[in-house]
Amino acid sequence: MNQENIIMLCQQDWDLKLGTNARNLAREFARHNRVLYVNMPLDVSALVLGFRRPAVRQRFRVLLGWAQGLTYVEPNVWLCTPDCLVLSINWLTSARLFSMGNKLNAWLLARSIRKAARTLGFDAPYLLQDGLIFQGTELRRLLKPRKFIYYLRDYMVTVPYFRRHGPAAEARLLQQADVVAANSAYLTDYAHQANPHSYDIGQGCVLALYQAETWHEVPADLAAVPLPRIGYTGFLTTVRLDLELLLALARKRPDYHLVLVGPEDADFRQSALHELPNVHFLGNKTPAQLPAYVQHFDVCINPQAVNDVTQGNYPLKIDEYLAMGRPVVATRTRTMEVFADYAYLAGNQYEWLAQLAQVLVAPDPGRAARGVALAQSHTWAASVAKLYAAVRAVSPAPAALVPALAPAR
Repeated sequence: MNQENIIMLCQQDWDLKLGTNARNLAREFARHNRVLYVNMPLDVSALVLGFRRPAVRQRFRVLLGWAQGLTYVEPNVWLCTPDCLVLSINWLTSARLFSMGNKLNAWLLARSIRKAARTLGFDAPYLLQDGLIFQGTELRRLLKPRKFIYYLRDYMVTVPYFRRHGPAAEARLLQQADVVAANSAYLTDYAHQANPHSYDIGQGCVLALYQAETWHEVPADLAAVPLPRIGYTGFLTTVRLDLELLLALARKRPDYHLVLVGPEDADFRQSALHELPNVHFLGNKTPAQLPAYVQHFDVCINPQAVNDVTQGNYPLKIDEYLAMGRPVVATRTRTMEVFADYAYLAGNQYEWLAQLAQVLVAPDPGRAARGVALAQSHTWAASVAKLYAAVRAVSPAPAALVPALAPAR
C-alpha cells in the first residue's frame, strides 16, 4: 500500500507547549503516511506588537532567509514555517476589502506551502484544514488537493475575533470541503446543514498519564482539604464554566469541599468563591501532576456553562476523569450524551445537588469500571480510522480504486 501525502494547515503551532488535536492527528497520520504540518503565517500585527517574543523572532528569521522554514520534526512529519508576511485584515469592516486582502494573504501562504511540497515531492496531496483559518477559503483553488478535509472541533464563529468575518468564511469552508470531520454530534449536525458529507469522527485522547491502576500520593495541598472533595481540573474561565452554579453548590452544601485546580480568568479571580471557606483554589499544575489530584477527588465535576461556544465542545477532561476510575458529575449537553451511561448528568443546580449526593452516598463501582473502558477506547487511532472511512465514502471512484490513507483493517 503506497504512502499518501497529507498537508495540514493548523490553527496551533507545532511547538505549542500544550497538547493539541492537530499535532496528535499528524502523529497518527504519520504512522502510514507523510505529513507536512503548516504553522500559521506571521502577520504584520504579530510582528509589530510581539517582536520581543522568541517565536515571532524565529518566524522573522525564516522570512529573511536566515533560518530554515522546512524542518523534519518526527518520523514522517515535516514542519513548514511559512516564509511570508501576511496582512492583518480582520479589523476591516468591508467584506469586499477583507476578501481582497484575504486572497493576497492566501496566495502568499499557498506559495510557501507549494515550495515546501515541491521540496518533499508531495504529489497529489490531501489537504486537511484544522478549524477556521481565513486564508484556507482560497487554498482548495490554489493548491488543488486530491481531497479537502475541514476538521471542525470548536464552534469558533461565536468567538469575538471571528464574529465579523468568521460566519461567511466558515460557510465557504464547509461548502468547499469534500469531507467535514467533526469531533462531536453537535458540530456534525451544524456542519451537515451546509455539507451532507459531514461525519462525527469522535475525539482522540492521550491518556498515558491517566491510568486507574497507577497509585499516586495525595498532593500536600490537597491533603489539607477535608473530605468530601468535589474537584475540577482545567482553566477556570466563565467562557466555559458556570460560575453561578459553583457558587450555588458551595453555598447550599457547606459540608462539601470544592477544589479547583488550574489558572483563573479575571471573573474567577474576582468572584465570591474566594470568600467561601469550603472552596479551595490550588492554582496551576503541570500535566504530570494532575492525575494525582484527580485520583484523590471523591467526585470529579465539569460544571460547564451552556452557550454557543460550549454546546459543541468535546470535554477531554471527562475522559481523563473516567480513565482514573473516578465518578463524574457534569452538565447535560448534546455532546455529553455520549457519556450518559458513564457519568451523572445534571441540567440545573437541584439536579446537580441530587447527583452529587447520590455519588457520595451510593457510589457505583460497575459504572466506574465501564467508564475506564470507555475512556481507553477514545484513542487517536480510532478517531483517525473514522476519518479514513469518511474520505473513502465520499470518493466518486469505485471503492477498490480509492487510494487508501492507511492500510485497511
